[in-house]
Amino acid sequence: MASHRKPRSRIPAPLTGHGRRTAVGFTTAALASVTLLSQTANAAPGDDPKPATQSIDKVKEKVDTLYHQAESATQRYNAAKERADQQRAKVDKLLDSVAQRTEKLNEARRTLGAYATAQYRDGGMARSAATLLFSNDPQDVFDQSHLIDRLTGRQKQAVDDFQKQQASAAKERGKAGESLASLTASQKQLKTQKKTVQDKLTEARRLLANLTAKEKARLAAIEKKKAEEARRKAAALAEKQRQEAARKKQQEQNGDSGSGSTAPSAPANSSKAAQAIAFAKSQLGKPYVWGATGPSSFDCSGLTQAAWKTAGISLPRTTWDQVKAGTRVSTSELQPGDLVFFYDDISHVGLYVGDGMMIHAPKPGDVVKKAPITEMPIYGSVRPA
Repeated sequence: MASHRKPRSRIPAPLTGHGRRTAVGFTTAALASVTLLSQTANAAPGDDPKPATQSIDKVKEKVDTLYHQAESATQRYNAAKERADQQRAKVDKLLDSVAQRTEKLNEARRTLGAYATAQYRDGGMARSAATLLFSNDPQDVFDQSHLIDRLTGRQKQAVDDFQKQQASAAKERGKAGESLASLTASQKQLKTQKKTVQDKLTEARRLLANLTAKEKARLAAIEKKKAEEARRKAAALAEKQRQEAARKKQQEQNGDSGSGSTAPSAPANSSKAAQAIAFAKSQLGKPYVWGATGPSSFDCSGLTQAAWKTAGISLPRTTWDQVKAGTRVSTSELQPGDLVFFYDDISHVGLYVGDGMMIHAPKPGDVVKKAPITEMPIYGSVRPA
């Protein structure tokens, strides 16, 4: 799969958790500054990360594979972060609930304590018996007995309320404990995926940094050739789409639905799609940062999520969930605003803008850009609804 990896127009600079990413292009004009990547501080003395017999094609294949693996790990990171955020919100809500239940339990305890104190002070039924013996008014004794019966009922209610609040508080504490355990697990997974991404990117940078100037020039030529081929394929695809659209229009005019053909996809909401595309265009040139959702940087799914959010449509966070959020459409039926997914593992996504082109956030060290959808193997496409 790595041989179909999208063109690399930039070499990523060292990555920190939330720091800047410095992009160095493979263009001819930028080759003069490529020596910035020749620092090998991460390599141990005597290490030879690129054996002499290793060809530039093998290096490119390895780098493309590492970037692809980093992108897959980024989606796993995004999923883990989303779970952690959801668990954290749930824990906060449960802790608030525990606090409220505890206050109600304390209130029930105070009420029960007040009844117990009053009963002890008044002597309970002993005092009632004395009142009965010395009273000259039977009706007065009856009224007092009725009052005692009512107090007894209230006392019972106080006991029941205390037990109820005690059980509820224990239940809420149990839920909070389980959610805290889930949060801890999610945070651990988040840390693991973060390290995986960083390790893959570090290895890719190491390979690129140890290329000679001649090898970098050869790599730039390979990338340029691949980009030109992708543009030719995109142009051919756009022409095929136009022909298909014209054919369908002619069928409609002739009253022919195309017997035996597949049902056409639902038309895109052009207004909302235009809003999403306008947002994506306004982000052109902003850096790719894995795990980022804007506003100053994005990863691939963060960009598509933010773009469609401006149109009032909420997309899930990861590519794996976004591919399920809408109507599946064929490549020949793509319309502006559709989401195009790449690779068998659905690890990358771009926003289709027409004529075989998309806007996407490619990889670390690169920026949000317009590119042919043919530069990577297409998995499938979805029209957000």
